[in-house]
Amino acid sequence: MADNSRTPEQVRLEIEGERDQLTGAVDSLRTKIAEVTDVRAKLRAKLPMVAAGALGAGFVLAGGIGATVRLFMSGSRESRTKSRFGRFSVGDRD
Repeated sequence: MADNSRTPEQVRLEIEGERDQLTGAVDSLRTKIAEVTDVRAKLRAKLPMVAAGALGAGFVLAGGIGATVRLFMSGSRESRTKSRFGRFSVGDRD
């Protein structure tokens, strides 16, 4: 419990001290909010580049390059199929 033997001047000084601490805490919080807002703005400015990089990385990891090359190169590897098992086939080239 509070000490009732404090004078009004002591109470006033304590309130001023707490008010100064609160002002410092509010200023610190405002600074941190400004920093977070700045980081978000920078990320938002780079978002198209980040999305393009993620798309490219996903394409490569999913084997898109190999599939694309196989698609374009299949015309030059045409052959007559003798037998087929699933996606594998055996054939003669002319």
